[in-house]
Amino acid sequence: MIGPRGATRAVRVARHRENGVNQLRDTVAVEEPLEMRVSWSDAAGCRHVEPLAVTMRTPGDDFELVAGFLHGEGVVSHMDDIAQLTYCRGAELQKYNVVEARLSNGVEFDAERLKRNFYTTSSCGVCGKASLEAVRDHGCESVADGFQVQSDLLPELPDKLLGEQAVFARTGGLHGAATFDGSGKLLTVREDIGRHNAVDKVLGHAFLNRLLPASERILVLSGRASFELVQKAVIAGVPVLVAVGAPSSLAVDLASSFNQTLVGFTRNSGFNVYCGESRLK
Repeated sequence: MIGPRGATRAVRVARHRENGVNQLRDTVAVEEPLEMRVSWSDAAGCRHVEPLAVTMRTPGDDFELVAGFLHGEGVVSHMDDIAQLTYCRGAELQKYNVVEARLSNGVEFDAERLKRNFYTTSSCGVCGKASLEAVRDHGCESVADGFQVQSDLLPELPDKLLGEQAVFARTGGLHGAATFDGSGKLLTVREDIGRHNAVDKVLGHAFLNRLLPASERILVLSGRASFELVQKAVIAGVPVLVAVGAPSSLAVDLASSFNQTLVGFTRNSGFNVYCGESRLK
C-alpha cells in the first residue's frame, strides 16, 4: 500500500566543509506519530474502540504496519480476524495519523491482557525469564524444522536489502527489513524510521497476503537484532533471522528457546551464528 503522505521532506541546510559553507536543500526522512486503535464487538453485540498504541513511524504502508503489530502482539492470528483497516477521518486533526483495525465479529479482544504483555516484553526492567515466559504464554510455538539455506548465500543479503532501500539512499536515516526465499531472491522490503516498524511492515505484508507462517523465508535486518525483533520473527514462524549488527543476550536466548537460526554481524567477509546452525548447509 502506498502511503497517503510522503516518506521524505526537503529542508534547507548549511553544509560546512573545508572549502567553506554552502546553503542548499537536503532531504530528510519524515517522522510522524501513528495511533493504532482496535474496534471490536462484545458478547452483546456492542461495538467498542480502544486506543492501543502510538508509534513514531515514517508514513507509508501503514496498514501493513498495524497488521504486523497486531499479529505480533497476539491480537489477531489470521487475516480473516481483521474485517477492515481504515484511516480515521471525521474530526481527527491529522487524517492519516490514526489507523483503526476493525476486528471481525466473534474475535475476542482483551485490552488488559495486552497491556500486561506490553509491560512484560518491553524494555522496562523486568527480568529476561519473565519476558521469555510472556512469549510462551502468548501461545507461540517453536519454529518448524526443514528449511535449509546455503551458508555462502547469507553475506550477500544485506547488500541486496541496501540496494532496494530507496528512501535510505536519499536520506541516510531509515532502517530496513526484507524477506528472501531460500535461493536468496528478494521478496519484500520495507523501510521506516523505527527498526521495529520496518519489521512490522514486512511481516504485516505477509500476514495480509496470507503468507504466514513464513516457514520458508529469511528475514534480514539492516541493524541489530533485539529481543523485540526476534519475538516478532518467531511469532511469524521465520526460521532464519539475519542481522547486520549484533544480537542482544535476550535475543539469543529467545531464538534458541524457539528453534530459530539467529545470525549477526553479517558482512561480505562472513557472519556469526548464535544458534540454529543446523539450518545452514
